[in-house]
Amino acid sequence: MTSYRRIRAQGATYFFTVALADRRSSLLVDQISALRAAYHKTRSERPFCCDAFVVLPDHLHAIWTLPTGDADYSTRWRLIKTRFVRQVGGLGVRSTSKRSKQERGIWQRRFWEHCIRNDTDFATHMSYCWGNPVKHGLVKRAADWPYSSIHRDIRAGKIDAELAGYCLDSRQL
Repeated sequence: MTSYRRIRAQGATYFFTVALADRRSSLLVDQISALRAAYHKTRSERPFCCDAFVVLPDHLHAIWTLPTGDADYSTRWRLIKTRFVRQVGGLGVRSTSKRSKQERGIWQRRFWEHCIRNDTDFATHMSYCWGNPVKHGLVKRAADWPYSSIHRDIRAGKIDAELAGYCLDSRQL
């Protein structure tokens, strides 16, 4: 059996996908306040720069830049996931393995990470985050999705509000 090896570059920028175990669930948007609380508590204890974040009903994407000398994104995700589950309660479908480890079965056990390589890679993943609600048919314009850092970036002038819905169609994702 081959073990999975993650890249652990200190101070690097990473793109993440984190998903619920039940991909038909809408728990993340139904319980957005609990997710925000878990995220903010974790970020206050273990700082990082959030370059992008989008929450969909059953999964989320994020781009984080970790502090210099720090490569521990796994602990951050563990804390966010654990705190979220403690706030919302309940149980998902649990395998024998999840029961033996006292997991509630809400989240998929692992997450996907990608170390951002350059400015083009960063821009591609940023567009992916912004455009994901459009890709999944949740909205017609990226700026119409309420659970996205695109709104922060529009307010900061990083992206034109008029372009935010139209430049991110599924052909570019």
